[in-house]
Amino acid sequence: MDTLHAVRAGGITRCFGEVVALDGVDLDVTQGQIHGLVGPNGAGKTTLLGLLLGLAVADGGRLEILGMPVERALAVPDGVAGFVDAPGLYPSLTARQNLAALAGLRGEDARTAGIDDVLDQVGLTDVADDKARGFSLGMRQRLGLAAALLTRPRLLVLDEPANGLDPAGKRHVHRVLNRLAAEGTSVVLSSHHMDDLEALCAEVTILDTGRVVFSGPLNKLAAENRELDYRLRTSDPEAARRQADGTAGIRVLDGVQQDNEVLVVRALVPALDELVAGLVRSGVAVRELAPVVSPLEAAFLALTERREHAE
Repeated sequence: MDTLHAVRAGGITRCFGEVVALDGVDLDVTQGQIHGLVGPNGAGKTTLLGLLLGLAVADGGRLEILGMPVERALAVPDGVAGFVDAPGLYPSLTARQNLAALAGLRGEDARTAGIDDVLDQVGLTDVADDKARGFSLGMRQRLGLAAALLTRPRLLVLDEPANGLDPAGKRHVHRVLNRLAAEGTSVVLSSHHMDDLEALCAEVTILDTGRVVFSGPLNKLAAENRELDYRLRTSDPEAARRQADGTAGIRVLDGVQQDNEVLVVRALVPALDELVAGLVRSGVAVRELAPVVSPLEAAFLALTERREHAE
């Protein structure tokens, strides 16, 4: 039994008729890690999440969850929780009653199931006695997360958990997920919100047309990605421009900056490092250096653009 990985998948395939949803997918998720799934619509993310929750079984390959082989649907081990597409709720019941019903289905006493605690964790205490049919999308997502937390999961699988969340709701969810990871729970989540994935995830897997095109830490993605555009603000913009013009692999993009004190340069990471070192040697202070578009978002946009061209 592998106690270091919550998920180990190798060569996973899944087809729906002639449509290949997953084509030889590998995925490793270590214990206590928040792992993100990224990809355009139709890339296979939801199908993969469904396999992790036991909603379907792979056509080929191997899948281990919490150290146990999964060879048929609904055969995932205890300790796996989450939702795909949207959490299943009873609209005529209140938030508290929804959680009590779920606890009852598992044979637990609602009075000792920790309902008030999980409602507090996701920021729904004030609406605990409101019916779910009146909840916004973000509130339903948070109630779905609360339902998953009731099981005290060791692997939490979430599909677009930030959908519809306002800043306060997002803060609640981020706090919960980071705490779970710190306590040893593994989290696999898909999202189109790149800022959420960058804030939360230790590693990401990028899918396109059912295949893995990248898997690893975000800093590795930055190193492997194509050239990125960076905002560069310094103590001496003119000296910075001269330094950039004289550094191999750096291209200054004129006409895109909205601030005369900011240069926008296009470069790979090694060339950018050389530029910064040159500025420091010249006595020019670097006050801001940030990608215009993050490496994760750039990779996503590249995949999307490639798919559009193919179509």
